[in-house]
Amino acid sequence: MNTIFALASGRGRAGVAVVRISGSAAFDILVSLTKTKLPKIRYAAVREIYALDKSFLIDEALVLLFEGPNSFTGEDVVEIHLHGGPAIVEALFSQLTKIPDVRTAEPGEFTRRAFEHGKLDLTEAEGVGDLVNAETHAQHQQALRQMRGALGQIYNDWRETLIRSLAHLEADIDFPDEDMPDGVAKAIRPKISALREEIEQHLAGGYRGEKIREGLDVVILGAPNVGKSSLLNKLARREAAIVTDQAGTTRDIVEVHLDLAGYPVTIADTAGLREADDIVEKEGIRRARERAKQADIRIFMTEAGHIPLDETEFSDLVDKGSFHLVNKLDLTDGLVHPHPQERQFFLSVKTEEGLDFFLQKLEEDVVSLLDVSGATSLTRVRHRHALEACVESLNRFDTAPDPELAAEDVRLAARSLGRITGRVDVEDVLDVVFGDFCIGK
Repeated sequence: MNTIFALASGRGRAGVAVVRISGSAAFDILVSLTKTKLPKIRYAAVREIYALDKSFLIDEALVLLFEGPNSFTGEDVVEIHLHGGPAIVEALFSQLTKIPDVRTAEPGEFTRRAFEHGKLDLTEAEGVGDLVNAETHAQHQQALRQMRGALGQIYNDWRETLIRSLAHLEADIDFPDEDMPDGVAKAIRPKISALREEIEQHLAGGYRGEKIREGLDVVILGAPNVGKSSLLNKLARREAAIVTDQAGTTRDIVEVHLDLAGYPVTIADTAGLREADDIVEKEGIRRARERAKQADIRIFMTEAGHIPLDETEFSDLVDKGSFHLVNKLDLTDGLVHPHPQERQFFLSVKTEEGLDFFLQKLEEDVVSLLDVSGATSLTRVRHRHALEACVESLNRFDTAPDPELAAEDVRLAARSLGRITGRVDVEDVLDVVFGDFCIGK
């Protein structure tokens, strides 16, 4: 396997640039670059880094050695902490590429090697990627929990229960003449039924984990010129959408990504909903309605003194969880007195009157939908599909016409869980069979 290297810190100018090297040749490479003996494992040391032919000095750097398997990748790893100028990093890379069987790492290859060497399961590896990409507090906390094994432990425990159950079922099938406890197969059914219910509850927990990764979808809807684009700009604190007095200015969906109360949210401004003849505007309205149907939170805007929300062109999209904003209080001259109903807010986006109160309630909704303080949630569609396949197999187990088919359904269920963590192995089934029942004594 080739030795790989890459910049492990951010690109561009920085105080320090960290170059990571992983593989069997890592330590020899450092000797070639420093022209001196290796420092003590896991102790930082200052070394001069030279070109391979010692024709010039690259930098004076801090170096660290991690000996496999006690490293992130499970291989010998060298970290070189250089001064963070791009020319310095490029000079080092140009020397590393001259060494046979040494190459730049592919995206995610260090983490992949960690997985291949048993340092991480797939859920933990996914957590590493999510942690690097986290932009909000909630994403950070969820990724950290997953990287530390919280999600993988759940799935591994479920899989272990199924493997043990499968071992008992197969023992009944394959060794009928051995001295086995009575009713082994019958005793398995309540355990599997309880496990299936637990997995179903996990699936029924909504899409919280996935939404934390991708962002909650919030859509602003209303007739033309009620202030939708102005609201989006206020929330984004920049001119994200064009605002004019001309009806139908917004014809496509305009999105901004926000951090609300530590949670990721995508807020979409949409075309004004009305009867339209223009073909482009009609398409924008169609997209707006379609986006509204898929949204997690809908914000409907009307103007103070205009028709009630339930009489508008979009009343069919309103539900109990929707917000109703009555905008443009600054134009009413006191003729409209705010007496808000539940989830109805009177405000002026232009003057920001009432805007903070609405934003507070919006944040409360976001926190309620995405709260990460409870049970660990699944974070990917891949996990969901595998769990659904697992439940499907366990449902077939209940109605299997013979023991062999029942055992096969349990095996398929365990394999589905194994696909999530990346550890599908039949040898551990045999270990349980012989460990629990001492077959062949």
